[in-house]
Amino acid sequence: MSLESIQQELLIQLERLNSIGVALSAEHDHKRLLEIILLGAKELTSADGGTLYLMTEDAHLKFEILRNLSLDIALGGTTGKPIPFPPLPIYLDDGKPNLTMVAVYSATNAKTVNIPDAYLTEGFDFSGTAKFDAKMGYRSQSFLTVPMMNHENEIIGVLQLINAIDPRTKQIIPFSDSHQFLVESLASQAAVAITNQNLISGLKDLFESFIKLIADAIDEKSPYTGGHCQRVPELTMMLADAAIQSKTGPFGDFTMTEKEVYELKIAAWLHDCGKVTTPESVMDKATKLETTFDRIHLIDQRFELLKIQRENALLRLAMDDLQNGKIVNFKEMEQELNAIKRQLEDDKSFIRRINFGTEFMLPEDQQRVRDIANYEYLNEADHSVKFLSKNEVYNLTIVRGTLTTEERTVINNHIVVTINMLEALPYPKDLRRVPEYAGGHHERMDGKGYPKGLKREQMSIPARMMGVADIFEALTSKDRPYKKAKTLSETLHILGMMKLDNHIDPDVFDLFIREKIYLKYAERFLEATQIDEVIEAKIPGYNSYS
Repeated sequence: MSLESIQQELLIQLERLNSIGVALSAEHDHKRLLEIILLGAKELTSADGGTLYLMTEDAHLKFEILRNLSLDIALGGTTGKPIPFPPLPIYLDDGKPNLTMVAVYSATNAKTVNIPDAYLTEGFDFSGTAKFDAKMGYRSQSFLTVPMMNHENEIIGVLQLINAIDPRTKQIIPFSDSHQFLVESLASQAAVAITNQNLISGLKDLFESFIKLIADAIDEKSPYTGGHCQRVPELTMMLADAAIQSKTGPFGDFTMTEKEVYELKIAAWLHDCGKVTTPESVMDKATKLETTFDRIHLIDQRFELLKIQRENALLRLAMDDLQNGKIVNFKEMEQELNAIKRQLEDDKSFIRRINFGTEFMLPEDQQRVRDIANYEYLNEADHSVKFLSKNEVYNLTIVRGTLTTEERTVINNHIVVTINMLEALPYPKDLRRVPEYAGGHHERMDGKGYPKGLKREQMSIPARMMGVADIFEALTSKDRPYKKAKTLSETLHILGMMKLDNHIDPDVFDLFIREKIYLKYAERFLEATQIDEVIEAKIPGYNSYS
C-alpha cells in the first residue's frame, strides 16, 4: 500500500473517529451510548469481536456489551439479552490485584495491552478464552485492551477488541499502532461521555429524590392528606399515557416527547409543594371547632353546666313556693326537668354531629345553631352570658367542610406559594413548563378557578389533566377529615356534574371514562368497598364518542 493510500485511510479513520465522538456527545440513552462506543471501536479497527466492561463500586469489571460478528453474537446493551459471564474481580481473595486477566491488568495499571496472539503470550491467563474457542470452533488471536479513564484519572471501564481483520485478505492480523491510537482516542472520548451521562443521571436522580422528599414531607405533615402528593402523579401519568395512545377524537393528534412526559411527571410531584407553608392547624382541621384542640369538649361541659343550672333554678322556684305556703307538684316539676335535660342532650348531640363537616349544611341546621347560641348560662363570675360565642357560631355554621372562609383562603394560598416557589427556580429548557402545569390544577374551564382565573383555552392540556387527577384523588381519598371516601360511581357522578358545570376539561373527562382510567387507578389505590358498579351511560355529561 502506498504512503498516499495509508494517509488517505488514516484520514478517513480520523473523520470517522470525529463523527463517533459527535454521536457520543449527542446520545442520552446509556445502553445506546455503550453500543456506539464498542461498535465504533470495532469499525475503526475492523475487529471481529469486542467487549465493553464497566467498573462496579465493589471493584469488579462487569460485562456490559459483547459482540462477535463471525459467531453472530450480540449480548447486552439494547439487545435485552443478558451476558452470562460473571464480573471479573479486580482483587483476588488475598487482596492482591488479579493481574492474570488482561482486562483487569489494563484497568489496574491504566495501560493499554496490545497482544498479537493470545495463545503465544505469557503472563496472562487465557484458559477461559481457550475453552470458549474450543466450544464455539473459534480462534481468538489478536487482542487490544484499552482502559477508559475519566477526568479525575479514575478507571471507569475497559474496552477490549478481538481479532483485527485485514480488509483485503480477510485474515486475522495484529492490531496496528494506528489502531491503538484511534481506540485510545475513542476510549478517552467515551470515558468523558460516560462520566457526563453518569453525572447527569446522578443529578437527575438527586433532583427526583429531592422532589419526592418534598412530596413525602407534605404528606407526612398532614395525616389527612397522606399519599395525595404521591397518588396524583400516578393518575396524571395514566391520563397522559392514554391521551398519547389515543388515535381518534380530540387526542388523535396529541403527542408528548419523552422529555415532555418527564416534565409533566415532575410538575405532578410538585403540584402541592406550597403546602409546606400551610399551618397544620388549618391543614389538619378535622372538625369545625378545632383549633389547637377540638373545642367541642368545652361545649359538652357547658351543656352539663346548663343542665345543672336549670335544675337548680327549678328547685329554687320550688323552695320559694314552699316557703310562701304554695303547693308544689313534684311530679310535674320532675317531668319539666326531664324535658329540659332531654332537650339539652338532643342539642348537645346535634352540635357534636354538625361539628363534623359535611358537603352541605342545611339552612335549618344553621338556624338551630343560632337558636342554641342564644341559650344563657352563668359564667364563673356569675354573669349571664350567651351559650355560644360568635366565633363558635361562625365555625359551626360552615356550609361545606370544616374550614371558614378565612381558613379556606389560607389553604387556597398554597397554590400561589407553589407557583412562586416553582417560578423562582432556574429550570433547564426541558422543565420550563413545570410551574404552569403544577400551578393550574385549581383553575376552572370557565375562568372561575384560582389563582389566576384562567379559562380552558389559556391552559395547556397537561395542566387540565392534572386538574382532573387532583379532584378524583381528593374525592376517593379515605383520609380526609371532613368526609368518608366516595365510591367510584359517586365520584364519577360528581365529576360528570363538574364537567357540565364547566369546571373540568370535557375532553379529558371523557378520556378518563372511555379508557377506564378510573378503574385502573381504583384497582391499585382504592379500598375494595369503593369499587362499586359503574354504569358509564348514566354518568352525567359523559360522551363516549368524543
